[in-house]
Amino acid sequence: MPVLETHGVTVTFGGNVALDDVSIAVRPGEVTGLIGPNGAGKTTLFNVITGMQPVTSGGVRFQDRDVTRWSPGRRGRAGMARTFQRLELFLSLSVRDNVRVAGDIVRSNTRRRFDVAARTEQVLARTGLLDVADLDVSALPTGRARVVEVARALMTEPVLLLLDEPASGQTESESETFAELLLEIAGAGTAVCLVEHDLPLVMQTCTTIHVLDHGRLIASGTPAEVQASPAVIEAYIGQEATA
Repeated sequence: MPVLETHGVTVTFGGNVALDDVSIAVRPGEVTGLIGPNGAGKTTLFNVITGMQPVTSGGVRFQDRDVTRWSPGRRGRAGMARTFQRLELFLSLSVRDNVRVAGDIVRSNTRRRFDVAARTEQVLARTGLLDVADLDVSALPTGRARVVEVARALMTEPVLLLLDEPASGQTESESETFAELLLEIAGAGTAVCLVEHDLPLVMQTCTTIHVLDHGRLIASGTPAEVQASPAVIEAYIGQEATA
């Protein structure tokens, strides 16, 4: 059963349609891709899923519950976590403290009791950040800083991890290491949904890919099926190949 389903999600801003009848599913233990040109509606769909953007019509189900009217905080406590296109880190804090703060918040806002310091070290090791844990996060290159955001999200032990362009700014070697991390996270049972323009990363890690264009879902399928879709080639992959 999918962890997450959107059903006929439509979002309008005045006379502009940002999302038009979008239905997708994200399953546990898999990386699901959400791709498309800039302005296709990918981040808007993430905002709908996490409760930051109300729908005009349609709905969202999470762990077989209708969460369409739930607040972002309630969805977070239920097991959603996300990162954003823009880096959202505490630049004056160390990498370790940026990761630890998520654990402190979880302990304060839920009934979960755990050793925050111990979990912080586990997550730092899992994400390959122990070697930079004592550095101010502002000293990191963008590619490593993106991993700090993922590590902070993992501190909440999410059921669903939503990553909005997490490989932006990464070198080729960093992207390869990041692909391994995504597969490890999914292999441990977490449902991962990935918005990303790094098509090799998407094709390498995703089991299912959904493609948006002008707010509409134009294709869903395996990497091979999506790459062979004439609609996707015309709307997106062809553009990326010639960029």
